[in-house]
Amino acid sequence: QVQLVESGGGLVQAGGSLRVSCVASGRTFSSYAMGWFRQAPGKEREFVATISGSGGSTYYADSVKGRFTISRDNAKNTVYLQMKRLKPEDTAVYYCAAPEPYVSFLRLSDYNYWGQGTQVTVSS
Repeated sequence: QVQLVESGGGLVQAGGSLRVSCVASGRTFSSYAMGWFRQAPGKEREFVATISGSGGSTYYADSVKGRFTISRDNAKNTVYLQMKRLKPEDTAVYYCAAPEPYVSFLRLSDYNYWGQGTQVTVSS
């Protein structure tokens, strides 16, 4: 089992940048694919980006492709989401998530470990 804690959210103007982080507990972090999801007020939670355990493969939602970058530092048990050219529609609570160990990073429905979320607000 893994526990996830996000940080780094905040208020930023449209066009600005922000990086959110997620620290995972445990000693087998590299065995977990990691993902970022978000939920805006009144909307369902949606996928943002995922990364494989090694960090060698990534996958993005079309809405953030080219603006967001997911990365990880396995030595620090941390996954990051660098967000650039932010838009008001990116406003949401951003959640870090992981599936069971060794599950493919592409199996989005299998992400069953979740952090508490961090609020990102983009003002126009």
